[in-house]
Amino acid sequence: MAETFLRKQRWYLIPVRIVLVTFIVTLLSFAVSLLLGIFGVLLAAKVRGVHPNMTLAYRDVALPIAGIVAAIVVVSATVMEVRHYRQTKALGNIADQMHAAH
Repeated sequence: MAETFLRKQRWYLIPVRIVLVTFIVTLLSFAVSLLLGIFGVLLAAKVRGVHPNMTLAYRDVALPIAGIVAAIVVVSATVMEVRHYRQTKALGNIADQMHAAH
């Protein structure tokens, strides 16, 4: 029978993981929304027959979307990390009790 070893969870790593995940997902969402914003601005300028104003893609599309995604990710990552920490801690206590009983 294979034994499962649970790593001891360190609470001080939770904020580090939350910030890292939030930064990566926000950066990715900014890049994707900027690309889509640029395509949208180019398409709108071509339809209207005017010069495209690329600052709209940054200011009015990519930045607000990245901010909204960052807020959602920081909340969801916090909930997931705290839940994972508590679950791992509880499972570790159960494993310790089982080892003490034998």
